[in-house]
Amino acid sequence: MKLIVGLGNPGDRYAATRHNAGFWLVERFAAESHTTLRKDAKFEALVGRHEASGIWLMLPQSHMNLSGKPVQMLASFFRIAPADILVAHDELDFPPGTVRMKQGGGAAGHNGLKDISARIASHEYWRLRIGIGHPGDRRLVTDYVLHKPALEERAAIDAAIGQALEVLPLVLAGDQQGAMLKLHSRQPVEPAAPPEKPRKSEKPEAPVKVARAEPVEKSKPAAKSGKSDKAEAGKAEPPAEAGKAGGFGSFLKKFLPGSDPARKK
Repeated sequence: MKLIVGLGNPGDRYAATRHNAGFWLVERFAAESHTTLRKDAKFEALVGRHEASGIWLMLPQSHMNLSGKPVQMLASFFRIAPADILVAHDELDFPPGTVRMKQGGGAAGHNGLKDISARIASHEYWRLRIGIGHPGDRRLVTDYVLHKPALEERAAIDAAIGQALEVLPLVLAGDQQGAMLKLHSRQPVEPAAPPEKPRKSEKPEAPVKVARAEPVEKSKPAAKSGKSDKAEAGKAEPPAEAGKAGGFGSFLKKFLPGSDPARKK
């Protein structure tokens, strides 16, 4: 391998958008390997050379649709064959967290790949495909790739780029098959579920107040059940039947023998 190209759009406006996933990979590799990328007007790109391997790193600055021109000029100048070029780019067909490597194939609608293939007159360059997911509708693709991914998606993409960087030493050494075997045996990184946010319409529930039991005064007897109340009432008052029996007995004495007061006299 003699040239690694990262695809994206130049400028702060596009720096964090999905279409710049290829830029992200080359920028991280350059930072980790202490490779300086400088603007080269002749190649219309940011260019640097990896000191340990002598491989060129490139970030075209001509916008995505015209990526082929800088690649063709540098490859032609240094006589680099298509099979010695690796292009890192965003891939709609893979979810965030997935990265794959292959050689050749069509552009699959990717304008950066399409322009490179046309300019160098070959499809036989290598591709490092960084998954960014698909919006679900072809009409939404342009807007989708030019917007920032959600935080959990970006984290998954960065993790996948990390997996690619781990096998990049094999690529630099010319062992592309070994790099693919190691990379493709890795499990894709699943985006973390975003934390649930409370709905605006929902109000936080008021804390539940626990009523404390009032102390019972010693001078007042504690309330008892209904059955006990009747028993207490029976002790305090004589039964109504007892009163009635006493009155009827007095009435009978008037008619019984020996009960007439006049006879006693």
